[in-house]
Amino acid sequence: MELPDALHPPFELALARPVTLRAAPKVGAGWSAEPKWDGFRTALASESGAVTLWSRQRKNLTRYFPEIVAAAAAVIPDGCVVDGEIVAWRDGRLDFDDLQQRLGGGATRVTQLTRTQQLSYVAFDLLAAAGRDIREVALTHRRALLEQLADGWPPPLTLSPSTTDPDEADDWFKTMPAVGVEGLMLKDLSRGYPAGRRDWLKLKHRDTVEVIAGAVIGSLQHPREVIIGMPQGGRLRVTGRSTTLDQQASRALAEEISPPAGEHPWPNALRPGMFDRFAKDRTPVKITLIEPIVVEVSADVATSGGSFRHSVRFVRARPDVPVEEVGDGRA
Repeated sequence: MELPDALHPPFELALARPVTLRAAPKVGAGWSAEPKWDGFRTALASESGAVTLWSRQRKNLTRYFPEIVAAAAAVIPDGCVVDGEIVAWRDGRLDFDDLQQRLGGGATRVTQLTRTQQLSYVAFDLLAAAGRDIREVALTHRRALLEQLADGWPPPLTLSPSTTDPDEADDWFKTMPAVGVEGLMLKDLSRGYPAGRRDWLKLKHRDTVEVIAGAVIGSLQHPREVIIGMPQGGRLRVTGRSTTLDQQASRALAEEISPPAGEHPWPNALRPGMFDRFAKDRTPVKITLIEPIVVEVSADVATSGGSFRHSVRFVRARPDVPVEEVGDGRA
């Protein structure tokens, strides 16, 4: 059975925008809550006996996750499109670093990793069923169809939990970070699937933000600190610097950064006041420019003029997130 014309991959997936706890809609009042999984957002399409996997950036991920493809091909009928997240588990916690290893190697490396890694495909929405595009159907009905489809799924396929109970949602928000779940996704049960729009809400438990790394202090091979920025007024504005990276973080970042591919908006040296208004030393700081990349940092709430007053802590690189998706403010 063929897929609907509009859902022949690649296609646009629904997006989410951040919301604060104070501004979040009440779960149960027409809204559901789901765990916010920390993995690779992935659409799964089944057509003519073949299953393919597609990233939010419309990249074909099929060859990187053969165990998920095989499991899906055995139980998901043709004409179905599922939206979900590929996650990696290690010692009972989500491990994003483990997941990233899949994208960095060839076929031999992928085969080796399938023997040692514990991955899951966590499904949370259904876009097509029996060859019919159901994106205009309300979430409450799409969810019911997805639950029917997922009944009896074997690992590594699983169904993401969903609740309309505010007490259960509150419990998830408080306890799930212990296993690496970032927070909650909040969704309007009456709405269709919002392809390409930020109608879903993400409520993060951790005080983290996705920013753009535009330079490092140190070399490309051994970065010591990260210089971060945010788009403001159509330009990438310097908004802070990280604390000193430990060896593990430095190595991980070095694998993801590269020289600028074109003209860079920053000079090769910055005044300390550009990223630390309270710095006493006014000697220009030499930086190594890089091709801008999204990184996740942890920061306190102290800001001044759109910049971080204190050094941020580098958490990880996010090469899976397009630079264009990072906007003003915290995520």
